[in-house]
Amino acid sequence: MAQKITIEPVTRIEGHAKVTIYLNDAGQVEDAKMHVVEFRGFEKFCEGRHFSEMPTLTERICGICPVSHHLASAKAIDDIVGVKPPRPARLLRELMHMGQLVQSHALSFFHLSSPDLLLGFDSDPAKRNIFGVLAAAPDAAVKGVFLRKYGQTAIAAVGGRKVHPDCCVAGGQNRTLVAADREWLLNNLPAAYEAAALGMTVLKGWMDKNPELLKTFAAFDSNYSGLVTAKGSLEHYDGFIRMIGPGGEKLEDMVDSHDYLSIIGEATEDWSYLKFPFYRPQGYPEGSYRVGPLARLNVCDDIDTPKARAEWKNFKSINGGKPVIGSMYYHYARLIEILFGLERIERLLSDPEILSQDVYTPSTVVHSQGVGVAEAPRGTLFHHYWVDEVGRMEKCNLIIATGQNNNAMNRGVFEVAKQYVKGEKIQEGMLNRVEAAIRCYDPCLSCSTHAMGKMPMVISLVSPQGRLVDQAVREDKGLRAASL
Repeated sequence: MAQKITIEPVTRIEGHAKVTIYLNDAGQVEDAKMHVVEFRGFEKFCEGRHFSEMPTLTERICGICPVSHHLASAKAIDDIVGVKPPRPARLLRELMHMGQLVQSHALSFFHLSSPDLLLGFDSDPAKRNIFGVLAAAPDAAVKGVFLRKYGQTAIAAVGGRKVHPDCCVAGGQNRTLVAADREWLLNNLPAAYEAAALGMTVLKGWMDKNPELLKTFAAFDSNYSGLVTAKGSLEHYDGFIRMIGPGGEKLEDMVDSHDYLSIIGEATEDWSYLKFPFYRPQGYPEGSYRVGPLARLNVCDDIDTPKARAEWKNFKSINGGKPVIGSMYYHYARLIEILFGLERIERLLSDPEILSQDVYTPSTVVHSQGVGVAEAPRGTLFHHYWVDEVGRMEKCNLIIATGQNNNAMNRGVFEVAKQYVKGEKIQEGMLNRVEAAIRCYDPCLSCSTHAMGKMPMVISLVSPQGRLVDQAVREDKGLRAASL
């Protein structure tokens, strides 16, 4: 008989999701979907607030990547007041940004994904976690914790605290870097490089043993998007939007962040609270694209730091110079970006202006709109604000990285389910592989769920015995009872 398999919750990700896998009468996978089951309405929360509140308000969307929201929001309100912050302020912002890149990627690889690689997809789920890694590979576990600590310390040094910094204001910074924090970060850089090198050794050892899996696991053609510098190099804090096709052809290049709506649209599906962004000229779903570490390394022409560049050249050789398509390569790209982040931190700390007190430019101008774009660890993040003449927020548009990977995650779930899930005997390791396809993208679902269009909410009343007693559905026209 036809069968439906539900994986709920999806584990080792940020946020709440479930997966449904549909099998036909022959026990073969016919369809599979990832459902994001949490709803958060931050875009509506922002309406009516003064634009100056946005950097500290929007970063509450998430406790994992608040720096990205803080910075994208700061860039948007810089735009509203028509000011470019002084160079020392931009250096500090990038330093904090690189700290987040390092800590977030370290969390993703060492804590969330390495259990599958070090312990095996079929290992005991009770041990397939960071504690299991600590028992099996204590050096990797400890160094992963230190690498995350290093990134968080960089955030706190600039932002005042490790989570939800409060340093960015319209026109610059309200804090400067003190010499003691600079010295700590410089003195501990060698240990951070050592931890990153160990992560690379662990991953490459696994890659060498699993070449076929790398080629086939959630591997599919897609478009890719990310920021690049004016010279086409890897960029995270500033830059221009580049979109490439499956063969590496440039679909869009050097697009100014203010023009993002000309190339990006958003679709919705009735089975998920997470929207589906797409490349507007191609439409939905044909124009779906990927963002994040894999996409950034696919779209850039170079990396301007030596350690990361050397690894990137190896990355580019994987598919003969064409885009790397296997989702498991997100982990490799993530570690390359950790190297890049550490090298950028080293350069920034060595810049004499990093300790400058010139970190703020005042302004009395209030423009009607402001756009801020930055590369969050998980991909490109867009903040777009519309304000009235006194700076009160009238409208807010947030396009989150995880949303832009939504179609890719669903495609990955389907491809892996087809490859590994067999209806005659369901084993836990099969389902863990489906979850692992999602973990490749390190989704941040709390950030991503800002509903648009018809997104009904279903409320179910269940008895202690598990019987469905009543159900109501909230739609655009209000709450209505559902027929049981």
